Amino acid sequence: MAVAAVNYRLYPVVKAPVYLEDAAAAVAWVFQHIEEFGGDPDLLFISGHSAGGYLTSMVGLDKRWLDRHEIDANRIAGLIPFSGHAITHFTVREERGIEGTRPVVDDLAPLYHVRKDAPPLLLITGDREMEMLGRYEENAYLMRMMKVVGHPDTRLFEMDGYGHNMLEPAFPLLVNEVRRITDLKTR
Repeated sequence: MAVAAVNYRLYPVVKAPVYLEDAAAAVAWVFQHIEEFGGDPDLLFISGHSAGGYLTSMVGLDKRWLDRHEIDANRIAGLIPFSGHAITHFTVREERGIEGTRPVVDDLAPLYHVRKDAPPLLLITGDREMEMLGRYEENAYLMRMMKVVGHPDTRLFEMDGYGHNMLEPAFPLLVNEVRRITDLKTR
């Protein structure tokens, strides 16, 4: 297993959708160069935490971001966002002057882009009583809507007893998901 750790420009230096464009460019670069490092572009998984989880879902569900790089988002082997927004990210809402308690679902929300043919999706959040405001519930709704449209492989894990920074106990779930999908693809 190899990891490409990337970054993106942040608000207030840039505004939406620049950070989505940055995330898509990073994913495209990995698709285009992974073989140079002994990797397989057919086994590329995308993950991130918090804002990175939001970007993971957006790049994988809203195909326009990778289309700009002539890459079909369905080539992604799996999406594994950790505590990502499923509604429009609170930074985007802040940029627009919308209060943080007002949920928005528009074209900058993963929920807006639910689709049957998306890559496998493993949603992981902290405990709903300890997680950031509404984060578990947003992900539960995203899971439900993916199932409603007929997506065959969306799952949600809630890390009981852990808040928003539940990364360490969640990493085994990520590794298990990579192994599960890799085994399916290489049989």
